[in-house]
Amino acid sequence: MDSFEFNKIAGAVLGTCLFTLGLGVLSEIIFHSPAPAKPGFEVATAEASGGSAGGGQAESAAVAATPIAERLKTATADDGKKVFGKCSSCHNPDKGGKNGTGPNLWGVVGGPLGHAEGFAYSAGIKEGAAAGQKWDFAHLDEFLANPAGVVKGTKMSFKGLPKPEERAAVIAYLRSLSDNPVPLP
Repeated sequence: MDSFEFNKIAGAVLGTCLFTLGLGVLSEIIFHSPAPAKPGFEVATAEASGGSAGGGQAESAAVAATPIAERLKTATADDGKKVFGKCSSCHNPDKGGKNGTGPNLWGVVGGPLGHAEGFAYSAGIKEGAAAGQKWDFAHLDEFLANPAGVVKGTKMSFKGLPKPEERAAVIAYLRSLSDNPVPLP
């Protein structure tokens, strides 16, 4: 191979490298994006404040600003029964019905935490029951919004009902599951 052939090959390789380098610089000029002032992404989290493992009054970002008493004025048990379909794979709403993966929910509204006989509740529910806590409207609303955030260590793997209207409807339905329903607030 003579020096002319070698110079052509070396020129082609160096020309390709120079073209690639120039293309990279030109792309950076065209598609320039400045570095963010603060690297990373902010992840919104709901932090519980205060409260014991049995529930309590921990505030959650998912709990609506409208009080449950106001939402219950427009909620219907029929709508709640439809939404309860999400719960029926684990919970039995029938009077005297068997416990499933979750406890039977007949008479839950106004009843004590850990109300279903023979169900193996989590430690958080047992602590709340021992403290005399009841499933009142506000506590149910908080729990249905974020079960794991309200009762630490709950066995309930359901993520919760983020829509306040759905929670109110389910609570209205659960209220109807009783021989003597608790009066509305």
